[in-house]
Amino acid sequence: MPTRKLFGRALALAALAALPATAFTVPSPAVAAVASAPEAAAVTAPISFVELPSSPLPSDHAAHRIVVTYRNGTGADQTIAPQILVESPDAGPFLAPGNVKLEALTGGHWRTVPLASQTGTLYSSLTSAKLVLHSHHTLTQYYRLTVLKVSPGTVVPRVAVFG
Repeated sequence: MPTRKLFGRALALAALAALPATAFTVPSPAVAAVASAPEAAAVTAPISFVELPSSPLPSDHAAHRIVVTYRNGTGADQTIAPQILVESPDAGPFLAPGNVKLEALTGGHWRTVPLASQTGTLYSSLTSAKLVLHSHHTLTQYYRLTVLKVSPGTVVPRVAVFG
């Protein structure tokens, strides 16, 4: 993996660690087989990320579905957050949040997911996606990505796991 991408992810983790503790206590809307995160949930940065298969950023203006599936195979509940990264090529041009539109299927409706940008990587918030996944349950979250300004890049879905 290129150094710039590792550095960008490290910066994103550092930025998360600098957020106030209250930023990590807001759970996302309930999803089947999950419950909202309790107030006493871990107030730390993620301890790991489970990266799912990546794909090239589409080169058309159609809506493309992204499915994030994660199974909690442990004997305990886990606090997790699905996340979508859209990475720019190492040599640029670097993507801006206005280059793509990301939506999540929530409660039967597509809602726009704001994207932040750091070091050429666009990313969805972990804070608003945070939830508790019960032992031996599976999360399936549907996203829709539409390219507004055709640019090279890579779509990287992943799941943050909190301690």
